[in-house]
Amino acid sequence: MTRLQLTPDGRLKHLLTLEGLPETLLHRIFELADSFLEVSTRSVKKVPLLRGKSVFNLFFENSTRTRTTFEIAAARLSADVINLNIATSSTAKGESLLDTVDNLAAMMADMFVIRHAAAGAPVRIAQHLAERGQTHISVLNAGDGRHAHPTQGLLDMYTIRHYKREFTHLSVAIVGDVLHSRVARSEISALSALGVPDIRVAGPKTLLPKELSALGVTVTHDLDEALDGVDVIMMLRLQNERMHGSFISSVAEYHECWGLTPERLKRAKPNAIVMHPGPMNRGVEIASSVADGPQSVILPQVTFGIAVRMAVFALLADVAPGAAA
Repeated sequence: MTRLQLTPDGRLKHLLTLEGLPETLLHRIFELADSFLEVSTRSVKKVPLLRGKSVFNLFFENSTRTRTTFEIAAARLSADVINLNIATSSTAKGESLLDTVDNLAAMMADMFVIRHAAAGAPVRIAQHLAERGQTHISVLNAGDGRHAHPTQGLLDMYTIRHYKREFTHLSVAIVGDVLHSRVARSEISALSALGVPDIRVAGPKTLLPKELSALGVTVTHDLDEALDGVDVIMMLRLQNERMHGSFISSVAEYHECWGLTPERLKRAKPNAIVMHPGPMNRGVEIASSVADGPQSVILPQVTFGIAVRMAVFALLADVAPGAAA
């Protein structure tokens, strides 16, 4: 996978997963995002680095926040942004995904931003483009099945860096529906690469995949234990749309056992930050008073996400100064 994502000299060719990416490249993305962000006003600059480039957004799953921030990021870089209407596209009429990609490549695409329900779909598209000799086109994974959501992982790491400055002393808790979460897998990969020594993953037994312990994290089914003395709390959405079967007894019981409330938040460090990739289920995985409280950085995550995605676009297009890792 690393060879598919990186050029021989270490430049970013595709962003498909955070697994295997070097720490130096992650920090390069953060530094570039810094240059796009006006910290004092928490706004994002407009920089015409992608003028003349075409970015095609192919979202085969519904999305509001992710798709919009990708659109804004590309527009802030002056790219031409084309959104494919999946409901009326040729794929809805029976055309294969790869045939659709070939036709869009023929329309002078420079980048594809892909969200797909099938794990591995962006990887297959990147491989297909390579086989076709379309090496000038980059693929950016905006979430594939339960596999990965690399830009969400990056923007969350950027948020942690903004508030905590560095990673090597932190305790981080990831809480909730890990089984159905592509975000959690990207978070664990990034936290590990950045040297976080204490990564705790907590949730009901039915919502934690069996292979978690092999990832070098501490697995617990006790929320109080997970929150005790942590610096960062990452709450995950209960993903009912991906559940086929009975994973929880009821939403009310889930909140009672696993919801982040003001009382539970007291177990963390006083300056702990609370994060959520969105969209939130208020009163399920997180109480409104916590989501809107002083320790919540949920809205800054969204703003930071624009700058981080701009940084990824710039590196993929090889238009950022010193882009090599």
